[in-house]
Amino acid sequence: MSTDPHRGPLHTSHIEAGATLGVFGGWEMPIYYSGGGVVVEHTVVREAVGVFDVTHLGKISITGPGAADFVNSCLTADLAKIGPGQAQYTLCCAEDGGVVDDLIAYLIGPDEVFCVPNAANTREVGRRLAAAAPPMVTVTDQHDEYAVLAVQGPRSAELLAAVGLAPGTTVAGINYLAFADAQHDGVLVRVGRTGYTGERGYELLPPWKHAPALWAALLAAAGPLGGRACGLGARDTLRTEMGYLLHGQDLGPDITPLQGGISWAIGWDKPAFWGREALLAERDRGPSRRMRGLRATARGVPRPHMAVWSTAGAPLGETTSGTFSPTLHTGIALALLDPAVRPGDSVEIDVRGRALPCEVVRPPFVPSHVR
Repeated sequence: MSTDPHRGPLHTSHIEAGATLGVFGGWEMPIYYSGGGVVVEHTVVREAVGVFDVTHLGKISITGPGAADFVNSCLTADLAKIGPGQAQYTLCCAEDGGVVDDLIAYLIGPDEVFCVPNAANTREVGRRLAAAAPPMVTVTDQHDEYAVLAVQGPRSAELLAAVGLAPGTTVAGINYLAFADAQHDGVLVRVGRTGYTGERGYELLPPWKHAPALWAALLAAAGPLGGRACGLGARDTLRTEMGYLLHGQDLGPDITPLQGGISWAIGWDKPAFWGREALLAERDRGPSRRMRGLRATARGVPRPHMAVWSTAGAPLGETTSGTFSPTLHTGIALALLDPAVRPGDSVEIDVRGRALPCEVVRPPFVPSHVR
């Protein structure tokens, strides 16, 4: 079995643009592009518009009579609370309450749901759904059938209009966590009002073969708007400023939704979802640790897996994500800490043997503009 990374339909485009590439979830993807860098690309998204290739994200179709009810009995969020044409952030949990993956579920209708999980977990999420599916429901891995392009920033709606994806208000006017189908050069493209940056934005799902044409059109139209292509390096700094969790760091098999601070993504009143009994028990007793935001009050950049201490020297937990915030010009982190730690407290991060003083804050670190 080959261990070479997967390559998406835009690989040649990234090479030609001078992208620095890295492997994410088994896929070779751009980290940043020449002529820019992470900070430049980050700032473009906050101030204008950035275009990301996130084709490494998975695509799973669940179809058949009662497909939506079936998915709702598996994933944590209550799919019955949204209607066709809407999307929902949800979790695939194990029976012990650990998070197999977090994903977006697009409700197409009572007999069809389209899920977008993380790249590394697509196969496992699909396996679990297929193993549990009733005979009339089909689970199909469509990872290589669609690309995913993210258009993010305050000028994102203008960019969609510039490439003909937003005639009138059909697409540009859709609500947050909703989606609509549009056409680009006669090809159907699903457009979701979603994203991972905290800015107004959209995620586009064109057919795999049409991705290069749409990518080229977006970049050609982005320049006059002050936009550019952006890589996964900026995507990570943007999401960290929002306090958005990254599976494999801030969520995982050993980090439950309650510990991660996203119990709002659980439909507690539903009669069934994977991990329900374990999560109800944890809710009743209270989680043993909680995700908090940390903002450095001195020079220093936190990274994942750094110890966090009280100012009196008592161990409190460790960081799960950490970076330099280009917006705030200081270090920020997410950390799993003792539940007694509260926003406003002062703590210290052990940054390679040096104590970095931090204030405990409630994310997001900067204002969100997704709506």
